[in-house]
Amino acid sequence: MRKRVFGFLTGVAGLTLACAAASAADLPVRAAPPAPIIAAAPIFTWTGFYAGVNAGWGWRSDDEESVVLAPAPGVVPGTLIFPDSGDGGFTGGAQIGYNYQIGSFVIGLETDIQWADTDEGEAVRFVPAGGGGLFVPGTFDNNLSDWFGTVRARAGVAFDRVLIYATGGLAYSDNSTGWVAGGGVEWALPVNWFGSSAVTFGLEGLWLSFDNDDDDFDGVVGTFTPDGGGAAVPVVAPIGRDDDNEFFVARAKLNFKFGTY
Repeated sequence: MRKRVFGFLTGVAGLTLACAAASAADLPVRAAPPAPIIAAAPIFTWTGFYAGVNAGWGWRSDDEESVVLAPAPGVVPGTLIFPDSGDGGFTGGAQIGYNYQIGSFVIGLETDIQWADTDEGEAVRFVPAGGGGLFVPGTFDNNLSDWFGTVRARAGVAFDRVLIYATGGLAYSDNSTGWVAGGGVEWALPVNWFGSSAVTFGLEGLWLSFDNDDDDFDGVVGTFTPDGGGAAVPVVAPIGRDDDNEFFVARAKLNFKFGTY
């Protein structure tokens, strides 16, 4: 009797286990969680508008120009030495422009307005021929403007966040026009200040030439009195000197770019 009861219980237990296993097999399988979505890093582009400020230093031509005066009534023969104002001064201003990137190439247009610290004094010297005397320089200034502007095309090659470019176009001031040419390098910094999409820092060199000379003294540079005495005679600069005013500007630029990456 005991054996029959034990066999019966064993059979019931086995049947229960089998039913439990079958029920577990019928339960739905929990789905695996979706893989996290990782957004791709934005690709930087130079395309877009930008505006910024700049500061630097400007140098005018430092080549001395010697002019020999031929004897003429009332003119003492000798040599005039014009320093061409080989001095330098601070320059600063602001710029605005637009770049468009095509592959690795970048083209654009930029305009700027600059203040320039121009030294208005000129120190013309006179070396008389055939003897000494007293040269009294006249009072005169140059007519260089204390501001200028440019409108330039830009073209360069981008290496991701580094841009190397050439630039050139029109230069102008309050009393003259001319041309400008140069080049530079620009870096896009990993910041986006003041609502911009990027901030760029650059170094740039420009050579400018204006179509008028920088002398404003009507040709008279002073008077000369020979050692032997007599009346002082005017010393006059001859016509035909270089009529261009040229100078070089090296500057640093900070731009705020407004556009998508």
